[in-house]
Amino acid sequence: MSPDISETFIQGMPKAELHIHIEGSLEPELMFELAGRNGVALRYASVEEVRRAYDFSDLQSFLDLYYEGMRVLLHEQDFYDLTRAYLQRISAQNVRHTEIFFDPQAHTDRGVPFETVVAGIRRALVDAEQQLGISSKLIMCFLRHLSAERAMETLRTSLPYREWIVGVGLDSSEVGHPPEDFKAVFDEAREHGLLTVAHAGEEGPPEYIWQALDDLKVSRIDHGVRCVEDPKLVERLREEQIPLTVCPLSNVKLRVFDSIQDHNLKRMLDLGLCVTANSDDPAYFGGYVDENFHAAWEGLHLSRDAVYRLAKNSFWASFLGAERKQRLLNELDDYFASHS
Repeated sequence: MSPDISETFIQGMPKAELHIHIEGSLEPELMFELAGRNGVALRYASVEEVRRAYDFSDLQSFLDLYYEGMRVLLHEQDFYDLTRAYLQRISAQNVRHTEIFFDPQAHTDRGVPFETVVAGIRRALVDAEQQLGISSKLIMCFLRHLSAERAMETLRTSLPYREWIVGVGLDSSEVGHPPEDFKAVFDEAREHGLLTVAHAGEEGPPEYIWQALDDLKVSRIDHGVRCVEDPKLVERLREEQIPLTVCPLSNVKLRVFDSIQDHNLKRMLDLGLCVTANSDDPAYFGGYVDENFHAAWEGLHLSRDAVYRLAKNSFWASFLGAERKQRLLNELDDYFASHS
């Protein structure tokens, strides 16, 4: 563990976040506030009871609570308040750019119009760029436990808002829902100029990462920690420098790894992979970007160079234009130079 890295250093370090589900930033306090505002009855009596429920045995046990919580999101202002709260938190952590996932199907299936969801999120992103200096991109995810046909309907529903959405992704229950099932949806998304990413290799096998690369033509793999089980896959990921948006605290919370000390993030860096550190669903997994950087630094004894590479990769792997990307990389270099 590098002695010249500290919590304060990590907090001040410029960084980007590339793997954040906006619904997963719904803190219990806001959940109860919105439930009261919208007359939604929760099955939890208090904020403390919700937090006690955050003892997950696997991905599905988390998703059950995740979908329960988002029932409070009904109106455009709710989605604005949710997104704004996340952006204010990461502003305090000097996150300079964020690429946010949202799950429209989890809302439209409850009768909330697509426009309500995307307009609220979008308005908060625009305000944050103007007021907080945080740039952003929005990525629409398809729920893989639902059918590819439903995903295609969602894609077509989103097209009037195409200018607000940079890409599409694939999330929710991974095991038993391979990426190849969604090939036609992703093909059509690319025809409309959308970039593609996908969750793969979190609980699912390395084969799912191959499918995401070959069938969905993804620019990034979300999670991807099981890639190390396949040497040929590691070789490809290294040669093509395909980014992996790893979420250390999430992986521990969902029992992918028993502890942060068992996490393979450092090994992936040592293998030359383009790894980034992200929060995934920070309200549920114990921390935002800084907490994930700090946990990895402390638990895996990361060097100063490893911390720098994680931050550098976050900008390099983003969907930003070349000019903004270079400006942020320069900002990062200046920060490390001034703290040498």
